[in-house]
Amino acid sequence: MTGRGLTVDGSIAREGALSRVPPAFGGVVDAARTRIVEAFGGRRLHSAYLYGSIPRGTAVPGVSDLDLLLALHAEPTEADRRDATRIEEALDQSFDEIDGVGILLFSARTLLSELERHDLGFFVACLCTPLLGDDLADQLPGYRPTPLLARETNGDLSIALADWRRQAAESSTDKQRRSLCRLVARRIVRTGFTLVMPRWGGWTSDLIESAEAFGRYYPERAEQMRAAARTGRAPSADPAVLRHLIDDLGPWLAVEYAAVHGEKAVRP
Repeated sequence: MTGRGLTVDGSIAREGALSRVPPAFGGVVDAARTRIVEAFGGRRLHSAYLYGSIPRGTAVPGVSDLDLLLALHAEPTEADRRDATRIEEALDQSFDEIDGVGILLFSARTLLSELERHDLGFFVACLCTPLLGDDLADQLPGYRPTPLLARETNGDLSIALADWRRQAAESSTDKQRRSLCRLVARRIVRTGFTLVMPRWGGWTSDLIESAEAFGRYYPERAEQMRAAARTGRAPSADPAVLRHLIDDLGPWLAVEYAAVHGEKAVRP
């Protein structure tokens, strides 16, 4: 891999590996693998993946969460979602090393579809680390930091903002507000990064590096994005922090993004 997260041919390198999982999280990953096989093994599961800070090797015990993607042979059902929720709860309760578990469910057909080629397909090929089964990345192309990739990964921020406003209004506990704050801050920072990604000429999932890359091209918003990156790492329960992200930085970013890259293709 060369600098800025690229391979020698200029494509985006896969950012995680099982060999990078910190020793403190080895037991968590082993337990996740076992529980996934117990619940989804046989005809339901095509493959399973880790993503996020744990396979990148940057996870902090007691702070980081465990992120998993399951690719199923068929479209996910309510029964599949219930089983995934049970795995999330069991792992979260069993390991103090993690602060929460999230499992995404998609069919292998959706992940490989043309519509998702530059969104979920990119996610699997570059941001996910194989844990179980045949790697879908073998059926996906190499990806480069192009405007098309920018548009299809984060060109729907305006839709997300409307949903976040609803969630913020419904949040009644500090835990709920912190959880939403982390989600919003991370998404805004990553959208800010992909806004400038084609000009920056590379890929990173690191929040601080993402904010610094953004700030090189939008110095007037640089400090706001740096603050969002810090919030993504240490979320706040202060409603004012969330309002700033949702009502100021977020709306500006959504408009600028649409002007520069256009809007993401509409999903059914």
